[in-house]
Amino acid sequence: MSLAVIFARAKVGIDAPLVHVETHLSNGLPAFTIVGLPETAVKESKDRVRSAILNSNFDFPASRITVNLAPADLPKEGGRFDLAIALGILAASGQIPQQDFSQYEFLGELALTGALRKVDGIIPAALAAASCKRKLILPSSNQAEASLTQGEHLIAEHLLQICAHLCQEKTLPLAPSHADILEQFHGPDLAQVKGQHHAKRALEIAAAGAHNLLMSGPPGTGKSLLAHCLPGILPSLDKHEALEVAALYSVSNQPARPYFTTRPFRQPHHTSSGVALVGGGSHPKPGEISLAHHGVLFLDEIPEFSRKVLDVMREPLETGRINISRAAQQIQYPARFQLVAAMNPCPCGYLKQPNKRCSECSESKAFKYQSSVSGPLLDRIDIQIEVPALPKGLLSSHDSEAENSQTVKNRVEQARQQQFQRQGCHNAHLDQKQLKQFCLLPEALSKILEDALEKLGLSARAYHRVIKVARTIADLANSVEIDKSHLLEALGYRQMERRLQGNH
Repeated sequence: MSLAVIFARAKVGIDAPLVHVETHLSNGLPAFTIVGLPETAVKESKDRVRSAILNSNFDFPASRITVNLAPADLPKEGGRFDLAIALGILAASGQIPQQDFSQYEFLGELALTGALRKVDGIIPAALAAASCKRKLILPSSNQAEASLTQGEHLIAEHLLQICAHLCQEKTLPLAPSHADILEQFHGPDLAQVKGQHHAKRALEIAAAGAHNLLMSGPPGTGKSLLAHCLPGILPSLDKHEALEVAALYSVSNQPARPYFTTRPFRQPHHTSSGVALVGGGSHPKPGEISLAHHGVLFLDEIPEFSRKVLDVMREPLETGRINISRAAQQIQYPARFQLVAAMNPCPCGYLKQPNKRCSECSESKAFKYQSSVSGPLLDRIDIQIEVPALPKGLLSSHDSEAENSQTVKNRVEQARQQQFQRQGCHNAHLDQKQLKQFCLLPEALSKILEDALEKLGLSARAYHRVIKVARTIADLANSVEIDKSHLLEALGYRQMERRLQGNH
């Protein structure tokens, strides 16, 4: 039979649509044509496939070869179809049997020697193949990613090994499964942070309700250390979340994360562009906000970031996703991250510090520096606190009663469990309808909140975010209702607005 049909998977965002690799051999002058919207790398597979077949001691047919990658309107990119094309040619020319092809899917780039090379986007492809109850055959260099998913995945290092398997001469090994792995957090512990009890409390509230957090204070007060402690007090990723994060890393060709169920922590440099932050490129890839999905995005020295770059985060902070549009395609990536930012009070960092000289930073200069974070972005940050310099003697003291991350994590997990039992989402992600249903304030508390927000000049969005933070504080206190103390504490976490209002 001069026609062979083999299954492969394309890469579109974090999806892996099925591609039928149809290979037909016909009479006529020898030619090799690939159709089906292939990009340059796919077209170049003709030369890789020819050399791989010949160097594997097979015959390359002197026929008119047509390879169709269906569906025809789906863009195909990369070398991921090399293996399927080579097997299609061998099967169509009768050099290997093809009766079992319906049980398999194939992914892999071919070297000229016939060896298999790593491709990206394996996790979405492995999940899709498992859902179709087909075995995925892939390069052995991709086995670490494939082992994170359920399903039967076979690994190979060379085209000859796959042909021997299809000829039932030698069976390919299975990729080991580590889908049920669970690890401990390996970052800094909250007990290592000296003092800063107010900041630790704010960090716990942010973790419990998935709230965004901004810390302001002079250098060396522990802002960065606190941010790095946040993943350690967040609940571990569940299986679905972990696979979603792993898929994003897989399609972006990032190294596999060493800790599968630990929430991701991303810290881009302040020189990063808008594309680096939200994603993009000619073939759109995930940006830092998507790589921080279900985890933490830490922006240190946030005023040093370009204001235009920061403002591109406003939409994903609200929606939890980012849409990237290009002429050829539109891609949507998830971006439900928790923003943690740190900043100094002025360009030199030591404004109004008694033991530091800050002669160059006037009040107006400091205000301009702080105002580099736009009002709409600041509006979306639920908790804003000052992290003051440590008092004398505290660094050398030993606090035996300091809580470790695991103790705080237990309270955070309990608070989040209450939220999901009550409303099915984190408090930070409540919509207007859910706010009225689960966070209804008594008339007296509503009056207090409206008066406070009027004095601070805050927006309606900030009004609702204060209520969400108050709801989280009540959850940590195991309180069914929001009371006055919870609301006043939540209002105390809007310090940036108070400071900026005072400078007008």
